[in-house]
Amino acid sequence: MGNYNFECLKGKILKNVEVNSDMDVITFTDIDDNTYKLFHDQDCCESVSIEDINGDLNDLIGTSILLAEKISNYEPLSDSEKEKTTNAESYGSCTWTFYKLATIKGFVDIRWFGQSNGYYSEEVDFSVNGEKYY
Repeated sequence: MGNYNFECLKGKILKNVEVNSDMDVITFTDIDDNTYKLFHDQDCCESVSIEDINGDLNDLIGTSILLAEKISNYEPLSDSEKEKTTNAESYGSCTWTFYKLATIKGFVDIRWFGQSNGYYSEEVDFSVNGEKYY
């Protein structure tokens, strides 16, 4: 099928966008019935999920995607940040990943937050029609 990344959504026309109830999977379906999924295969000492969606997902439906961009950063947690974590594990690093989408109707920013003990992936995975890409 080829090598895909999130930017392949540019130029597509979506007919559906769905976020699961756990806020850790978002699925985009285009008018040709291709599915594009952002998710994370969770492991033991990590947590990766959608922290916030800024904008109206309905603005992405029915018109061409003009912008599809991923911006990410990784940083070790300071001792004070580690104390603020709500999980029992002591997290050692975090990654913020922003997915920016735009159509003529408006902009949508999807903010993911991943944290781990520093030894596990905090990246968001991407798949096209069930085939996983990074």
